[in-house]
Amino acid sequence: MKLIMQKFYFPFLLLLGALLLAPPTGAEEISGPAPDFTLKSRGGENLRLSEFRGEVVMINFWASWCGPCRQEMPLLDQLYSRYSPMGFTILGINVEEDSALAEKLLEEIPVGFPILFDSENHVTELYEVMAMPSTIMVDRDGNMRYLHLGYMPGYEVEYEAQIKELIKE
Repeated sequence: MKLIMQKFYFPFLLLLGALLLAPPTGAEEISGPAPDFTLKSRGGENLRLSEFRGEVVMINFWASWCGPCRQEMPLLDQLYSRYSPMGFTILGINVEEDSALAEKLLEEIPVGFPILFDSENHVTELYEVMAMPSTIMVDRDGNMRYLHLGYMPGYEVEYEAQIKELIKE
């Protein structure tokens, strides 16, 4: 019995250790044109995704009740500040019916990138969002390239690598 346990237990421990030590990854490579949309921004104007053609765009779906979203927001803002002069932007799309909840969170965690409100979830449904947060990287030609579901510490390293890759193209 002891030999059987060692035979199965040791490989399990190696696999578990490898998973715990591996850097987190949430990216999935995707392809196809990013569906165009228009949403009202926090500033009151309507913004259309196609207006950002020629830039690398990170579309980030988030909600104020989402803990990982709150954790990720300041890190996204740092990426925006660092790479926006190079043709990068973030469109933060709040998915809640009541935009006042988003406004309250943004008082606590201010960001410089555009915030859009999808209170009727039309864009959320268009992109088939299944997790909060969900992040889609769009290249300069308007094609979706990477999808991230959720957020874990370390994803921002992967975001940065993808931003650099897409900016260079």
